[in-house]
Amino acid sequence: MTTLVAVTGGAGRLGRSVVRVLADAGREVVSIDLPGTAAPDGARASVPADLTDAEQTHRVLADIGPSAVVHLAAIAVPFSRPETELLPTNVALAHNVCDAAVRIGCRSVVVASSPTVLGYGNPAGWRPDYLPLDENHPARPWHAYALSKLATELMVRMYADRNEATHFSVVRPGYVIAPEEWRGSPTQGGHTVADRLAGPALGAKSLFNYVDARDAGELVGMLLDAQGAVPSGEVFFACAADPLAAEPLAELLPEFHPGIAAHASGLGHGEPAFSIGKAERLLGWRPLRDWRTELSAVTT
Repeated sequence: MTTLVAVTGGAGRLGRSVVRVLADAGREVVSIDLPGTAAPDGARASVPADLTDAEQTHRVLADIGPSAVVHLAAIAVPFSRPETELLPTNVALAHNVCDAAVRIGCRSVVVASSPTVLGYGNPAGWRPDYLPLDENHPARPWHAYALSKLATELMVRMYADRNEATHFSVVRPGYVIAPEEWRGSPTQGGHTVADRLAGPALGAKSLFNYVDARDAGELVGMLLDAQGAVPSGEVFFACAADPLAAEPLAELLPEFHPGIAAHASGLGHGEPAFSIGKAERLLGWRPLRDWRTELSAVTT
């Protein structure tokens, strides 16, 4: 098992759970984040760094000396910054971290991407080639955030192809729900989970995908030790096993995405728009939490 792990963006919505899951599994974790950021629960320390600076990134990782890196740091919300800032920032972050990890001899690197690379929500229209969506579906990004994540995936592929000693993986987490958000804290979109269930339009833009941050953290932990079992550079969806919706997607998706009805009709009751079959088949990963169990636990 990889023992010392550096997690960039460890204090973020997903990062906090990733750090906690890795620490609970017996790993030593160091978080790398913006100056003034407190160490998340489970981390040995939080190291401040500007990861857009390549030499500073290398210096910080060399000083920590991890055997593995989990790269989560990014401008994480589409349109939250100008497109001309968001794209180069996210690409530089990923490049600098991957490059530094290879240079210091890390055994394993896991990098966060996003399902948005597939292009759903495009105001000009979007139709999938098939449903449920899997990792082989063509990417069609339409905004800078999705483009930055696709560029990150291609970058990981490049590093995987030219560095046999370091094992790379990409994880595409769904709409991340942190543990406190089941208890009523606002989600990334500013609404509660209950709001999203009661108002399908809120979840329609993401095709009703979601994932509990702890489940995503457990997949990250598996990927850290996947060398020899999974080829380097592979991409995995990390989504819940059901949609964040009380009604079947065969009914909901056509209401919000014109032209999708034929593909959506094949989705059975409780079947999500995103397949997690690859992670289950290659790694034995399956999410343990869903909105029914987690909301029930809060109300009982």
